Amino acid sequence: MAELSPLRWECKYHLVFVPKYRRKVLYGRTRRQIGKILQQLCRQKGVELIEGHAMPDHIHMVLRIPPKFSVAMVVGYLKGKSAIQIHRQLFGVKKGFTKTLSVPGYCV
Repeated sequence: MAELSPLRWECKYHLVFVPKYRRKVLYGRTRRQIGKILQQLCRQKGVELIEGHAMPDHIHMVLRIPPKFSVAMVVGYLKGKSAIQIHRQLFGVKKGFTKTLSVPGYCV
């Protein structure tokens, strides 16, 4: 009987998130907090954040996503949960906020 070799996967994706209307909202405290929030959310989902850069008007991230998750599911999770946490932590809005930080799409 032949022995099966261990399965290996390498699924890396370069993602770009853009704030609504390409507003330059990622400065100072907001920029640092968004980085921490995205790192925490990636850890919770089992996604490895390899590299990330926050520019004034967009965010670049390189993620290693396990094959069991689709890219669209991970992006939806990160955008949705991060928007909620950003509004709660940075803007002090508990409920009824509008998602003004990101547009519906993304670039991979």
